[in-house]
Amino acid sequence: MRRSGIKIMAGLIGLIKPLFHFMLMAIILGVLGFLCSISLTILGTSAVLKLLAFPAYFSLKAIFTMLILFAVLRGFLRYGEQRCNHYIAFKLLAIIRDKVFASLRRLCPAKLEGRDKGNLISIITEDIELLEVFYAHTISPIVIAIITSLIFVFFIGNFSFSLGLIAAVSYIFIGGIIPLFNGKKIKTYGMDYRNNIGKMNSVFLESLRGLGELIQFGQTKNRLDEINKLTENISAKEKKLKEAESLTKAITDFSILGFTAIMLLAAMTQFSWGVLSFEKALLATVTLMSSFGPVVALSNLSNNLAHTLASGERVLSLLEESPMVEEKTDGKNIPFHGVECKNLTFGYREEEILQNLFIDIPCGKIIGIHGKSGCGKSTLLKLLMRFWDKTSGSIKFSDTEIEEINTASLRSNESYCTQETYLFHDTIGNNIGLAKADSTEEEIIAAAKKASLHNFVETLPKGYQTPIGELGDTLSGGEKQRIGLARAFLSGAPFMLLDEPTSNLDSLNEGIILKSLNEAENVTILLVSHRKSTLGIASKVYSAERGRLS
Repeated sequence: MRRSGIKIMAGLIGLIKPLFHFMLMAIILGVLGFLCSISLTILGTSAVLKLLAFPAYFSLKAIFTMLILFAVLRGFLRYGEQRCNHYIAFKLLAIIRDKVFASLRRLCPAKLEGRDKGNLISIITEDIELLEVFYAHTISPIVIAIITSLIFVFFIGNFSFSLGLIAAVSYIFIGGIIPLFNGKKIKTYGMDYRNNIGKMNSVFLESLRGLGELIQFGQTKNRLDEINKLTENISAKEKKLKEAESLTKAITDFSILGFTAIMLLAAMTQFSWGVLSFEKALLATVTLMSSFGPVVALSNLSNNLAHTLASGERVLSLLEESPMVEEKTDGKNIPFHGVECKNLTFGYREEEILQNLFIDIPCGKIIGIHGKSGCGKSTLLKLLMRFWDKTSGSIKFSDTEIEEINTASLRSNESYCTQETYLFHDTIGNNIGLAKADSTEEEIIAAAKKASLHNFVETLPKGYQTPIGELGDTLSGGEKQRIGLARAFLSGAPFMLLDEPTSNLDSLNEGIILKSLNEAENVTILLVSHRKSTLGIASKVYSAERGRLS
């Protein structure tokens, strides 16, 4: 459900609490800066009136002294305001990034499976960066505009109540009604634009990763056509934004001229009636004309906020999204001594994957699951890792329902080797060491030997310090898989969940790894494979059909 601009701003402002004192300082400095700036015009008018022998509140010497003082102060105050605002902005961007990554961690993996990764990257990078405009150039200008407008309403109202009323109406119309009138339309355009940018990022990311396949099958032209179509769509959205922004600016400029003319006409009318002196009528008009700066900045915010509010909504939606599986922190910490599933049923949305499943995994045994792709083997492992919560039935981990166990305790007892091993842009040694933060070089080598990886690493010029490239592009599928297995061995977890761990290996390396698994001590292994030969080391093998084990 889309939220209003006010709710988005309220949500973003709520993040400022730790830096409220800096925001207060920025507002004070901003108000004083605008007062100095507007006072320059008022003092200049007073000087002209004084030279023309009209009564003035100050002497020419005092006026020129204040002109110099306020001009200098304006520069310092403006600098101070911007310094505070930008400190708040960049400090908050770091805080928001931390919150976003924490949110992704909560949502992972259930909520992020199948999620548009390019769009997520757009949120993490561009959308968060755009919030700098909100924190540095939006919050304090709104408050500054309200305070300065009130001050000058009272200042002009001191000359004449009706003139003060005209000033109040003009400030409200330019700083409030115009942004609200155009804001909704611009906000919609802004969200469409940001979503299309996210989609473009996804297509580019996918194209870069699959460039080899696109060239191989002659699909580069089709992909280029798709990118061009997206680019044209983004350009069309941007054109609508620019048109809406131009309309807002034109309405604002016309309104300023109109309200200045109304103030001049009203002031001169009161002068002609003898209600107001000429100098007060002129000062009231000049004051209004020179004091539109803060509310014009407020009016222009509707243009700047087109992107910012869209980005803010996308970031807030991610921060507020609820995970499908809540992390357990107030449950039990337990050692591992076996797993038992009874009447286990699970489905993704409307599709039922597992139905009334029974499986017993005794401590210290190797249990195999054999079956075709799509029969629920991998899903069972994800349920045992509690990446997903079961629909019904029971999963007892060490005689304790899995939902009652603290997530950290559960995962510390398990090492999960998936079919696709994700590798970071780092060295081979560091990629293996990911499984154990304080691992030594000797432990990494021992794990690599068990995974039949050590001999291959020894042939490399830099050994375990060899960089593997982004996503492990320099390695074969089998080499990636062995790094994943080395991680599983290194973790030292008592319960190993291995999903097709040798599918990309030749028979020789598979034999070495299966021998290592068979000789592993104090370890319980759940081995999933579609090849019966792989499961020869298992003490018991379950045969999996669609949703069932036997």
